Amino acid sequence: MSENAASLHRKGTLLVIAAAICWSLGGLIARQITADPWVIVAWRGSIAAVALLLFLLIRDGRQTWSHFRNMGPGGIGVGICFATASISFVIALQHATVALILVVQSTAPLMAGLLAWAWMREKLGWPRIIAMAVALGGIALMFSKAEGHTDATGTILSVVIAVAFAIATVLTRRYSHVRMTPATCLGTALMGVIGFVLAGFETLHISSSDLFYLFLFGAVQLAIGLILFTTGARLIPAAEAALISLVETVLGAFWVFLFLGENPGIYALYGGALVLAAVAGNTLYDQRRAARQPLNVA
Repeated sequence: MSENAASLHRKGTLLVIAAAICWSLGGLIARQITADPWVIVAWRGSIAAVALLLFLLIRDGRQTWSHFRNMGPGGIGVGICFATASISFVIALQHATVALILVVQSTAPLMAGLLAWAWMREKLGWPRIIAMAVALGGIALMFSKAEGHTDATGTILSVVIAVAFAIATVLTRRYSHVRMTPATCLGTALMGVIGFVLAGFETLHISSSDLFYLFLFGAVQLAIGLILFTTGARLIPAAEAALISLVETVLGAFWVFLFLGENPGIYALYGGALVLAAVAGNTLYDQRRAARQPLNVA
């Protein structure tokens, strides 16, 4: 039983790490798109929804529709959270740098851990609390001398992203017996509808180059990332899932520095090392703990 628990925990950890890598490409891809923000929201959401639906149909066949019917309040909540976070991210990019959005978003692990403790009585434990503090301190160090700035709109939307992501993380763990991929499909579809309504006929005027990057933005960066995250997050504690996702912050800053020349400064090296050390240390700790006790996954 303990061996099975450790195996499930390891699988969940790897899936969430893979999701973080996918999501880290978001800022880099978005910077290549010249279309109006609401046009981006419309196409990104629609493309992601189609990709997720195809995945579900291939995986579950006729049972796909029953999964949508059985989502319940948890699934609907996750869908709304991901739609909110995704829309906020696209709009925030018009008001802030990628690095500054990610540093605010990185507060999600602390929020998720506190929410899970308050609602589910999921223990944080001193090792995880210390890891969170080190990780958040590392990210603060990374961008303490970062170039660029953000306005009030960018800051508020970045906070919205963090809150939505934290709630989605806890809901995914709380309703671990519910398949959350249909919920994320619902969320991306909602995102697409909102985008098309607000963009109107502008959605028809899009270049082939933008369409290519929107495909990557929707089908690869968003849809595949959601599939990986919702599958992995149900197998590990909510605070840990959110903590591991901080890898997105480190890599996201690295991609825009490497390809766009957005230099967060020398502090990025030290801060990035702290974040990775915190994630690695916390993951090793939880893997050992999972090996000593059974993991109850419905």
